[in-house]
Amino acid sequence: MNNALDPRIQKLREMRALSQLGGGEEKLKQHRAKGRLTARERIDLLLDPGSFREIDAFVTNRQNGIGMSNQHLLTDGVVTGWGTIDGRLVYVYSQDFTVMGGSLGAAHASKITKIQDMALKNGAPIIGLNDSGGARIQEGLMSLVGYSEIFLRNTLASGVIPQISAIMGPCAGGAVYSPALTDFIFMVKNTSYMFLTGPDVVKAVTHEDVTFETLGGAMVHNTTSGVAHFAAESEGDCLYMIRRLLSYLPSNNMEDPPMVKPKDDPLRTDEALDSIVPDNPNKPYDMKEVINRVVDEGSFFEVQEHYATNIIIGFARLGGQSVGIVANQPAVLAGVLDINASEKAARFVRFCDCFNIPIITFEDVPGFLPGVAQEHGGIIRSGAKLLYAYCEATVPKINVITRKAYGGAYCVLSPRATRGDLVLAWPSAELAVMGADGAVSIIYRRELSLAEDPAAKRAELVRQYQEEVTNPWVAAQYGFIDDIIEPHDTRPRLINALRMLRNKRDSNPPRKHGNIPL
Repeated sequence: MNNALDPRIQKLREMRALSQLGGGEEKLKQHRAKGRLTARERIDLLLDPGSFREIDAFVTNRQNGIGMSNQHLLTDGVVTGWGTIDGRLVYVYSQDFTVMGGSLGAAHASKITKIQDMALKNGAPIIGLNDSGGARIQEGLMSLVGYSEIFLRNTLASGVIPQISAIMGPCAGGAVYSPALTDFIFMVKNTSYMFLTGPDVVKAVTHEDVTFETLGGAMVHNTTSGVAHFAAESEGDCLYMIRRLLSYLPSNNMEDPPMVKPKDDPLRTDEALDSIVPDNPNKPYDMKEVINRVVDEGSFFEVQEHYATNIIIGFARLGGQSVGIVANQPAVLAGVLDINASEKAARFVRFCDCFNIPIITFEDVPGFLPGVAQEHGGIIRSGAKLLYAYCEATVPKINVITRKAYGGAYCVLSPRATRGDLVLAWPSAELAVMGADGAVSIIYRRELSLAEDPAAKRAELVRQYQEEVTNPWVAAQYGFIDDIIEPHDTRPRLINALRMLRNKRDSNPPRKHGNIPL
């Protein structure tokens, strides 16, 4: 019996092993010495064990121009394929910094666009693990054409399949626009950064001295620019967070989000909610405590935790069902809406609507932030974005008014009049054009100026205004709120409402697309 291995199989095994080496053993060693995972190690941590199937492992750079004659390495700096996360199909590409700094050339780009096309055709999420020095300068325009082809597919896939980007190292120049077009961006503290122009260019043009970290590090984009949505402590933590995010999302826009068997009693009530809102309307409280007491235990997964913290967004589960949470945060700027908060919430509402995720809004908003900077910065346009997003959304929309619902901010946060499906209010709710104190100052200016005891007269008029205008019973009489509930019953009431709305059908007028006020 001939046990000799077929030389063709031997060749295949050798080539396969060679493709696993990226830029070579020495470069892999240097990469790991910096405390960073390799492109393949990241995929192994991200996907279910043994599920990854690679394609295009034998692709090499096709150019022979300046400095490229000895750079025909297998994979050409990006590992592509598919696998599963919690048993569900996902597509992934992972850039390999050990191969020409992960730079993008024509072959590299073609591998990414192929996997993008497969993800779109098969209706599954795509995850990009970015670790690249940017465009491959030696390939000139070919690199820029490659980026453009990737950007087109990002745009065509938007709202059809979830697109997730993780910045695992550098992401500079034109490379930043693919992540910017995707739904969520993860960054790793101290090891990843994004910017259009690097520190050297900034110094030459503006004479500002900045480092990679202060110009485009993880916390800069999570706190200041709002470009990123998550900041991870390590690469492993980043990959775990991606897995968790996907557990709330459907595979595509034609599916519903996955249901999980709830471990938390759907009928559970929480008496602490009855006293969480202070008697003093100007005293803050933490809306995150409200959210965590209402949703399935441990299920709240906050998005953009460090940016525009006067509003809270994130995913959670109620009775095992995935929901999107939008909530004012009275503990920060009294929960007002400003430019950043409005745009943060608007984009999240639109994402939830794209992927059939019901939206729960916890409202305690005194209005829009006043000031010259806000007006000149376009708060009107930004507020209109949030208004547009809620009006356009056809998924189930449930609103819980915990305290203030004032002025134009009331109109923006999904009232009945903008197709809100159910509006519930706590007894502490206040609905009006403005707070009682401000309203009295305007309406009764003359009476107050003539009063013998202006303070006593003001207190009397404020009390009268609260009784006749702002209290939730007035809104309930007109049907503007559907029910006034005891706060401890919020969880079972929301779960019941979600079940009631499970077969909701709504639509918008036929059109190519609307024109959101960008």
